[in-house]
Amino acid sequence: MANAVITAKELFDPAFLDSVSRFRILAKRVARGGVHAEQRSRHMGSGMEFRDYRGYAPGDDLRAIDWNIYRRLGRLFLRLFEEFEDLPVYLAPDVSRSMFHGNQPRAHAGLRAAFALAAAALNHHDSVGLFPFADELRVALKPRSGRVRMMRMAQALAAQQPGGTTDFAKSLGKFARLGMRSGLLIVVSDFFDPGGIEAVRESLSRQRHRLLLVQLTRKTDQFPDLSGDLLLRDCENGQEHDVSVTPDVLAAYRRAYESFEQGLHKLAMSQQAGLVRVDVDEPVVPQLSTLFESGAFVV
Repeated sequence: MANAVITAKELFDPAFLDSVSRFRILAKRVARGGVHAEQRSRHMGSGMEFRDYRGYAPGDDLRAIDWNIYRRLGRLFLRLFEEFEDLPVYLAPDVSRSMFHGNQPRAHAGLRAAFALAAAALNHHDSVGLFPFADELRVALKPRSGRVRMMRMAQALAAQQPGGTTDFAKSLGKFARLGMRSGLLIVVSDFFDPGGIEAVRESLSRQRHRLLLVQLTRKTDQFPDLSGDLLLRDCENGQEHDVSVTPDVLAAYRRAYESFEQGLHKLAMSQQAGLVRVDVDEPVVPQLSTLFESGAFVV
């Protein structure tokens, strides 16, 4: 098994950064508790953009009273302003052993996709954290904002090494228990789990965050170029299996793969999640661009 890794220089490439500079993740509303940024908060407060009025109640800030309305109507009303806060973005790239398999491993495309989305968030003052996972999840970088964070993110992504076997239930279960502020969880993976699509569905349905699923694919996933009697080795656990690849076996495999694809699509629909498929053998950024066709990916 090739253990190829990507370098921070490859990630932190001026041309690559320029290609993602137009990307923007736009939240309809974000949970309160962050820092001042560009996203609209769910809460009304003392921000800069006027949004509405409401009647005065005992204990309200007297400075928010509109005295012009009081002089006209003899009633007390508060002016409400919209607060702008950062959107917490949580990157969860799959770094299981199989992701680093081969001369052009899926991990390279996955880490590039993760960095592109991190740059989109950091460019607009959102906070970004890094939570790589395989058989367990790690907190590689706690969520922070600022463009100066970009090089640190590139270095952290480039430092990722192959983990164990994919375990969505254990890894994403741990993330759910971290109690992070409600935000956007971006999972970058091929979504192949020994427990099947049900394990993926169960782990993601427990998240209280909006979801973006970045599925890393190859054409041979659906149409494997195999025939005859073969000894196949599982690239995660090393187990070997003698397989006779006949037309009937290939047809059964393709039906199983189509069922997996449909299951992932239904999962995204049920969770109101974004889903983008990235062919790891093609340039990453043009494929991610479909998320940002209107200028921003809205969550």
